[in-house]
Amino acid sequence: MCSILLLLGLVVLAYIFRQVVVIGKSCKSNAKLHGKTVIVTGSNTGIGKATATDLAKRGARVILACRSKQRGEAALEDIKRESGSTQVVFMQLDLGSLRSVRSFAENFLKSEPRLDILINNAGLYMMGRTEDGFGMMFGVNHLGHFLLTNLLLDRLKECGPSRVVNVSSTAHNWGRIDFDCLNTHKALREGTSLVESLGVYADSKLCNVLFTHELAKRLQGTKVTCYSLHPGGIKTELARNANSILQITVKNLGRFFFKNPEQGSQTTLHCALQEGIEHLSGRYFSNCTARNVFAKARDDAAAKKLWEISERFCGI
Repeated sequence: MCSILLLLGLVVLAYIFRQVVVIGKSCKSNAKLHGKTVIVTGSNTGIGKATATDLAKRGARVILACRSKQRGEAALEDIKRESGSTQVVFMQLDLGSLRSVRSFAENFLKSEPRLDILINNAGLYMMGRTEDGFGMMFGVNHLGHFLLTNLLLDRLKECGPSRVVNVSSTAHNWGRIDFDCLNTHKALREGTSLVESLGVYADSKLCNVLFTHELAKRLQGTKVTCYSLHPGGIKTELARNANSILQITVKNLGRFFFKNPEQGSQTTLHCALQEGIEHLSGRYFSNCTARNVFAKARDDAAAKKLWEISERFCGI
């Protein structure tokens, strides 16, 4: 009898842990977005797709900014069907190509009169080099979004109040920015081992938080605010380019410890929509709540230096 009670107690505790810690809070905003335009990068899959679907249901004109034309157009049909909206558009964007980022921004600014929310959601875990010779995770997870945001800032300012939302990760806590390595190798770290590649991913996520920190300073006096966030551990395709051992590990952990994409989109939606958080511009959110970060993630000098080197790399 005691064994049965103990087992039942453990099951209840596990359920509570999953509901409170793993799944967490939901976005409470009832905002309707008719007449508003939103860009969501990497919206053909995972939390990006879930985010785009929710925004389309609220009446927004949603631009799906994705690298793969085939996957982007397939997601377009899915989101239209699920949301019941015809105001969903696919536009090709390869964040690993500064040329593609510039082309996307030029086409968007010519064809779309508004931009109210920019959600820099896309991210990957993959070693290698971008078209421009940058480390892949630095180039895609940070630099592409840095350029995209800067090219679209004037439109965001014109349409204010507007928001920029940068999807980061709790992994930023283990990141560091080696500016000497960036200057010399155009990459966040050297080495290709599993440990090094995980480190590079964490570094790129720290870049997201520092970028948001500096962006908020530069947006003071405008009607544009910005936020970075940790969406939670998500069952997505992020690890699809990882080695088989890491993929198996992630898959097994995901059965209990990871959110589904809809649950994982909630903090993104909170940062994009929640009323009354404008005074928290530049802050980092997790579980729909502003969180304090380590000193390295709010280092003014490092954030400014990252901004300046990113400007130089992008040629702006």
